[in-house]
Amino acid sequence: MNANLKDFPKKTRAFLNKLSKHNSREWFEENRNLYNSAFLEPCTQFVVEMGDRLQDIDADIVAIPKIDKSIFRLHRDVRFSKDKTPYKTNAGLYFWNGKVKKMEASGFYFHIEPKLFGVGLGMYMFPPNLLKKYRDVVSDPASSKELHKIVRSLEKKGYSIGGQKFKKTPKGYDPNIQYPGYLLFEGIYAWFESDDFKKLDGGKVVNFIFKIFKDMLPLHKWIVKKLF
Repeated sequence: MNANLKDFPKKTRAFLNKLSKHNSREWFEENRNLYNSAFLEPCTQFVVEMGDRLQDIDADIVAIPKIDKSIFRLHRDVRFSKDKTPYKTNAGLYFWNGKVKKMEASGFYFHIEPKLFGVGLGMYMFPPNLLKKYRDVVSDPASSKELHKIVRSLEKKGYSIGGQKFKKTPKGYDPNIQYPGYLLFEGIYAWFESDDFKKLDGGKVVNFIFKIFKDMLPLHKWIVKKLF
């Protein structure tokens, strides 16, 4: 086990908790060494190790252990926000299918806050061209049946399915198909959330999160096969 992951995400949570209480540029600059040791270094190592695992199950997965790549930056864009606090208080780590652009791809996501963590897979929101393709695909009986089987399996394992936004069937699509509910989604993803950090502590984080990613993998494979 790599030393950087021995106390991950415990140290990272502690740093994020402090940042939430002292969310200023002055505090951040004074504690940049803590940011490096408790946030950047363990997150970087997690991306490296998880990336190796994920590439065994999807050779096209991209894992780049850098800020603005697989590690979301903490700096917030406050130009158009009423909230002027300069930093996010969560860690976001992302691995995506490299056949398309990062934010237009199906991917694997690990989210850490001081009091909870989340694990997700899929696409939060389809870009317009992909939304149309998705709707065309789920209008096909065989494809929608395949998706529904995956969704039911994930729900039985305790994962939630997100992405449903619309209340009416989109214009031009038949509301009488077998599974019309999937036409109401603007993205589709599986999600797991917990506050039990004991599941991750002591170097268990990579194995635990990878197991969830593997559970959710059929949804990722369906998206990649049908939409890309």
